[in-house]
Amino acid sequence: MTTPSPGSPKQVSEILGRLATLYPDATTDLDHSNPFELLVATILSAQTTDERVNQVTPELFARFPDPAALAQATQDELEAILRPLGFHRAKAKSLRGLGRALLEDHDGDIPRTGRELVKLPGVGRKTANVVLGNAFGIPGITVDTHVGRLTRRWGWTTETSPVKAERDLMEIMPEENWTIDCHRIIYHGRRVCHARSPECGACILADVCPSAQVAD
Repeated sequence: MTTPSPGSPKQVSEILGRLATLYPDATTDLDHSNPFELLVATILSAQTTDERVNQVTPELFARFPDPAALAQATQDELEAILRPLGFHRAKAKSLRGLGRALLEDHDGDIPRTGRELVKLPGVGRKTANVVLGNAFGIPGITVDTHVGRLTRRWGWTTETSPVKAERDLMEIMPEENWTIDCHRIIYHGRRVCHARSPECGACILADVCPSAQVAD
């Protein structure tokens, strides 16, 4: 079989199809029961793991279950809960601002557009796309460290900027599956295509990955 060129429709379709077979039910690993909780959890996931976020959010959501409660939280109260995450002071400040902004500008509701979401404290494009895709079913490409690393290895982008990489991926990935395809890429990055020692010998994508033969 002739190896399809990196970023070609054939290679993109082949990789995404194999990942769909391998991870059919991929989804966010952040525990949440509504859009507000997903938004908060995603903000907290910056510079830490989803597993660690899931360890602190049960207490956080029990004490501050909605934007109104979060807006009234004190800095000290939030810092005490968020301390295990790192950057807890900045994250506590962002959450207090988030609660106020949701109340004052959106009547306590979570916006359903990226333009409005990124105006909220602590929310960037990655967080906005996570919320849009997983809470509201609006397709979005989430370029986290795994998606960025794997798509560069596959030759889909050369960009290290998440915003620029997102634009490249939007051109070649089917829009209707943006959200779940990103989850599948993240799963593969966590389980097989590691940053330092990718398991190319055990990877179902090795024959269509231009980096497989040179990866350590």
